[in-house]
Amino acid sequence: VGRADLGARLLSTTDPHEAAALAARLDELNTERRAIEADMQEVALDQATRRGLDAPLVWAAGDGWHPGIVGIVASRLKEAADRPALVIGFDGDAGRGSARSISGVDLGSAVQRLVREGLITAGGGHKMAAGLSLTRAQLDPAMARLTELLARQGAGSGGRRALRLDTLLMPGAATPELIARIEAAGPFGASAPGPRFAFPDVTIGFARRVGANHLKLRFSDGIGAHLDAIAFSAFDTPLGAALENHGGARFHLAGRLELNTWQGVTRAQLRLDDAAPV
Repeated sequence: VGRADLGARLLSTTDPHEAAALAARLDELNTERRAIEADMQEVALDQATRRGLDAPLVWAAGDGWHPGIVGIVASRLKEAADRPALVIGFDGDAGRGSARSISGVDLGSAVQRLVREGLITAGGGHKMAAGLSLTRAQLDPAMARLTELLARQGAGSGGRRALRLDTLLMPGAATPELIARIEAAGPFGASAPGPRFAFPDVTIGFARRVGANHLKLRFSDGIGAHLDAIAFSAFDTPLGAALENHGGARFHLAGRLELNTWQGVTRAQLRLDDAAPV
């Protein structure tokens, strides 16, 4: 989103006024990117959920989806489903997609095979990430073939892998300032994912449906601090049922922190991956 040279200009300028203006512009663009990303992620997760998150490939496609954000959303799908994921944005008849894989599944070689078979216009990548270009007419045949190729490698054949946790955190320590420091340590990707936090022994304040099938909840540590969380496309899942009908039980929660802006106010939020009763 925006111009790619703004960050380099900010780091290289010696003019404090220019630096302040560039920093403000980058902050505006980052807020815009997060809003676009959230909208795309919601639609993409709904699409992928309808197709089945246990498939060898989870994918979504949409008109006007920003080519600079499809890779971010593909990473979100991969994390949500623990499956290789592909997100494609169309501009007219031309589609450009970005894909992310899981350990043990060579996504790049599968995409390159689609090129050799004439099922997509162009494509390439490596084991953990790939990109491709295709037309609308190629979409369904290409997705069917890519699903088949990934299934042959074992994608979708097993259950979810163990969830890797990086550290414990309490709700009161999850702040926008902490998230800014985490983002400054990036960029994160398939080989270097962002940190996943465990929030131990927390109380659920409320859990309700938002949007089509998303789960929104608030949890606390029992001594005054609380944090909001969201789990996309999770309300009608066992996770959603357990948290909605918590009955006062305490849970361990796990997920990644993100910023959520609502009505002009930005707060920390947990993007929930999983939960377990205490």
